[in-house]
Amino acid sequence: MSIKISRRRFISGTALAAASFHIVPRHVLGGDGHTPPSEELTRAVIGIGGVARVHLTHKDYQIGRLLAVCDVDSGPAHLGYATGLGDKEVKAYKDFRELLDRADIDVVHLCTPPHWHALMSVAAAEAGKDIWCEKPMTRTIGEGQKVVDAVRKHNRIFRLNTWFRFRDTFYGMGTPVAPIKKLVDAGILGWPLTAFIGPSTGFDWKLNLTQGRTDLTPQPVPQELDYDMWLGPAPRKPYHPHRVHGTFRCYWDYDGGGLGDMGQHYLDPVQYLLGKDRTNPVEIEADADPQHPDACGWWRRIEMKYADGCKIILDSGNDVQPFLTGPDGKLFPGLRSDIPNLLSKLDELPNPAPQVTDFQQAVKKRKKFALNEENGHASCTLVNLAKIAVRLGRKLRFDPKKQSFVGDQEANQLVHQTMREPWQL
Repeated sequence: MSIKISRRRFISGTALAAASFHIVPRHVLGGDGHTPPSEELTRAVIGIGGVARVHLTHKDYQIGRLLAVCDVDSGPAHLGYATGLGDKEVKAYKDFRELLDRADIDVVHLCTPPHWHALMSVAAAEAGKDIWCEKPMTRTIGEGQKVVDAVRKHNRIFRLNTWFRFRDTFYGMGTPVAPIKKLVDAGILGWPLTAFIGPSTGFDWKLNLTQGRTDLTPQPVPQELDYDMWLGPAPRKPYHPHRVHGTFRCYWDYDGGGLGDMGQHYLDPVQYLLGKDRTNPVEIEADADPQHPDACGWWRRIEMKYADGCKIILDSGNDVQPFLTGPDGKLFPGLRSDIPNLLSKLDELPNPAPQVTDFQQAVKKRKKFALNEENGHASCTLVNLAKIAVRLGRKLRFDPKKQSFVGDQEANQLVHQTMREPWQL
């Protein structure tokens, strides 16, 4: 990653990196075949609003000792909250680059809005940190590939923070994903399959909560907020409180409405069920209202089709469909089916292939986590394909190998969106 910064900062940062390279041996930093010497990992959290509270305090996220936090908002709901937890060992930063300069941090949790995820993931990988990144993984398809390349190049461990492919009840399905995976892998429903993700199968797209506003008038920037740094690589637009913090999801520059908020939670397990971790759909079409260039709007139905005929249908209305439909049967929430004695067949079927689901152990043993940079990029591409189809309002053809649209320059401009200077990948 290339982030243009001041000459003084560049020289000091380069000197620090060079010193670290010559002084700190590889077995201390960790890497392939090497485990950090301490049994207790150290971590930092970047972005302290909203979901970061879970990363800071919930037991499932306590993979090591918290050493640092970072946020561009010093107010009591953000950086002030983290520093108020009472741990004097935790140092607060406003610039994530200063935090990443620290050689004593093993893992960074990225809880910022999605327009920052790629830049920070790449910077963290270059700094030798392992990464626990919030969903959606990246704002664009091109940014996702940059993260994949950086994590691979620097031999880092990456976890995307949605977990339904390997644990917990899969929303309205009323069951974990594992028994559904057994049925799919055994071919009980036949092939190809159509997955239906909408209210009737227990999946709420939160469209009422994620509509952008087109009437925003410039407001004074709060003293505690570094708004320019909050925007980062996103286009410079006048401050309004509806753009930031909890409602940033309502704007294309930072996220993608309900698709960005819930899309990877819903789509990653479906991608896993269909065995599509290494590919993407080839056709995408959306039924949506004409979209504002800035504010996310309403959509009704999005259909994505793979080369082998499998489909994923996203529905925001009241259409009642099975969760999975194949030539040999249908599967509804609660493992109900039109196939006789389906539940009795489950015990006879082999379990899905094992996955590494303990991130702490993945970091220590240098094992790829169940939901990592590669399959995470694939399921985030589903989200970004859906967003592009909604924004453009026409049928699109996509080439999974080239990671680009076929014969559509306007769509390809949304694959690799320009970042605002001085930020670039």
